[in-house]
This record gives sequence, C-alpha cells and structure tokens, in this order.
Amino acid sequence: MEVIHKIGRRKTAVARVYVSEGKGNITINKKDLNTYFPTATLQYKVKQPLSLTENVESFDIKVNVYGGGITGQAEAIRLAISRALCEVDAENRGALKPEGLLTRDPRMVERKKFGQKKARKKFQFSKR
Repeated sequence: MEVIHKIGRRKTAVARVYVSEGKGNITINKKDLNTYFPTATLQYKVKQPLSLTENVESFDIKVNVYGGGITGQAEAIRLAISRALCEVDAENRGALKPEGLLTRDPRMVERKKFGQKKARKKFQFSKR
C-alpha cells in the first residue's frame, strides 16, 4: 500500500494527513499524539474514525496541521483520517457516514461589521 494523502478542514484549521501501513503510531507536527493533544477528549476525537472501522493498530499516521485552536485542529484531523480510511477500503464509508465523520462542518466565525463592536454586538446606545 502506498501513502495516502488527504486534507481535512474545520473553522480555520487545516490538517494534511499521510496514512501508511504500520503499527498505529500517530504523529502530529513531529510530536506524539499524547503530547500534542493532552486531553482525553481531543485524543478520542482523533482516534474516533480508526476505532469505528477497527483499524486502531493497522496504520501509521503522520499529520501536518496549522491554524485555528486545538479543538478545530482535532476535528480537522478527524475529517482527514476519515477521508483516507474511505480510500483505503470503500466499506469503511458505511461505518463513518452515519456518525457524520465525512461531513465538512461549514460553520465559520462571522466577520466583524463596521459601526459595531463585534459581528452582532452593537456599541452601547445612549438616548441622551
């Protein structure tokens, strides 16, 4: 099996994932998964597509991720891994699609408007 390259995005985070056969090592920006994402919930988000398709120890995954916060980065990695697993085996799609792991979350931060404090918040109104 050759290396499979896929991209996942969430908010402003972009993750490039390289999947190859191996022992289940996940490297993110040249760091181990447990050091890059110290919380258990973020580690679970990254491993979720692997556990659903029962491939936790089948592939080595190398990730380059930038932009956004840690939650956005974790969800971008999750989308990219899900897309890569669908390319490895088309049957994985049946397990990932009902969980919503193949859907790109379109929600982005709304832009700030002029004459306002933030996107929707206004400056304090004074009648007199």
